[in-house]
Amino acid sequence: MSIKNILVSQKAPRVLTQYQNVTEKFGVNFEFCPFFVVEPLTSREFRAQRINLLDYTAIVFSSRHAIDAFFQLAEELRTKIPETMKYFCTTEAVAMYLQKHIVYRKRKIFYGTGTPESLVALIGPKHKGEKFLITMSDSSSAEAITSLFQAHKLDYSTGVFVKSVSQDLHEKDLQSYDMIVFYNPADVKSLQENFPDFQQGDIKMVSYGRSIVRAMEEAGLRIDVKAPSPEAPSVASAIEQYLESLQK
Repeated sequence: MSIKNILVSQKAPRVLTQYQNVTEKFGVNFEFCPFFVVEPLTSREFRAQRINLLDYTAIVFSSRHAIDAFFQLAEELRTKIPETMKYFCTTEAVAMYLQKHIVYRKRKIFYGTGTPESLVALIGPKHKGEKFLITMSDSSSAEAITSLFQAHKLDYSTGVFVKSVSQDLHEKDLQSYDMIVFYNPADVKSLQENFPDFQQGDIKMVSYGRSIVRAMEEAGLRIDVKAPSPEAPSVASAIEQYLESLQK
């Protein structure tokens, strides 16, 4: 089977160079379409978790969406976040986004290099006495972080701050695509909600990241290409390698 039309379940990246290279090399067409959008929980939805923000002395953020939702919910709940609150972020980019909501002070804001290990290393003995609230999405798992927090005997709780809302995809003819790329369990949820009778057939499926693999397998989807890998760190490179294998 030849691959011509590829649907990527995300919005188009700012830099399309890698995808353009694959297009030029193999004559394929990439189409980008988010399968879901991320929205903050309503105050009512958040209250159902029985979380009191002031019970915590440190907040863990892994996304900008979670930051916006945290401060929006605090305002709606009329909760004044104390200046003593500490913020631990997975990356510098996420940490810098805090400037939108608070005065950026390095002594209160800490950031890792993108891995749970780097985040726990930041905490170390110096911040071990804090009570942490780990922010989550309803479609993501915090197990990678929580398992390390447990191993280091840190006092923590998790809280969902953002939710994934499926997009209306009914105008899409999925059978017109030869390959579909999934990134998030919410992509699979959206697929099932929009097309409850969907049959994969010959459509090749690409998974990116560990969290999506289980969701795809539980949905009965066959995974033909898995990324990232040491040889293919990006979706574009994984697809390129797969297309090259078809030519052999």
